Amino acid sequence: MTAFASAEAPTEIGTLACELRAVNHRFLELGVRLPDELRVLEPQLRERVAAKVSRGKLELSFRLRSNEGGDALAIDDGVVARLSELAQSLSTRFPNASTDITDVLAWPGVVRRRDVDAEHLHQQALKLLSAVVDEFVAAREREGAKLAEVIRDRADAIAVQVAEVRALLPTLRHAQRDKLQKRMAEFSVPGTTLEPGRIEQELVLALQKIDVDEELDRLDAHLQELRRALGQHEPMGRRLDFLMQEFNREANTLGSKSVDLRSTNAAIELKVLIDQVREQVQNIE
Repeated sequence: MTAFASAEAPTEIGTLACELRAVNHRFLELGVRLPDELRVLEPQLRERVAAKVSRGKLELSFRLRSNEGGDALAIDDGVVARLSELAQSLSTRFPNASTDITDVLAWPGVVRRRDVDAEHLHQQALKLLSAVVDEFVAAREREGAKLAEVIRDRADAIAVQVAEVRALLPTLRHAQRDKLQKRMAEFSVPGTTLEPGRIEQELVLALQKIDVDEELDRLDAHLQELRRALGQHEPMGRRLDFLMQEFNREANTLGSKSVDLRSTNAAIELKVLIDQVREQVQNIE
């Protein structure tokens, strides 16, 4: 399920910004990008996100922006002095060499942030994450509610198809009986009479091959479970994934047993509706 949330908070060295975004994914996959000051927090951040989110490809990022005109950045005079000494000692060997100030500033340790209370900054980051995760979950819940309505509409349409096939069964059985009687009459030997018991036996065998009562009953049960799951306030995406496989299995069997264009069309419509639900289920946590 896609979602996005962000927030900012002021700190003593600048503005701390946090973003959490997600795209659809069958499992939980979390990528984290942090400034150096927050690297030590990564395990805690991952744990707190995983406690609230169980599915999706997520990207969590923190940025620390220095205040304009502030003194968050400073030059380490000790490192600069040491670099100067080294440069002077090498100048006699490389008289034509020049020093670029940007290269000096890029040297590790030359530019540093002024001393800050790391523990306080970490607490601010965790508090900011809590706010972002709450907003993220709320956004997902709003989207989930819309998806649930779409799925319920498809479930209602599936129920209509199941009811129509069930209503057709007496007609289909009667038609199958007439068809079998005509066929047996065509192949009967002149001067002989088919035993009624033989006709009934052949009819029972033929009706067993096309019997779809169990498939329709299971589809009704799956619909009941689908509606129940949509009413739960807990992660259900994987359960619905499995349920869609069961829906599809029954629809396939229904199609394979069909002996009438109407039931064939109903089986096709069922597969279309089930596939539409399956696509939406991929977006649900």
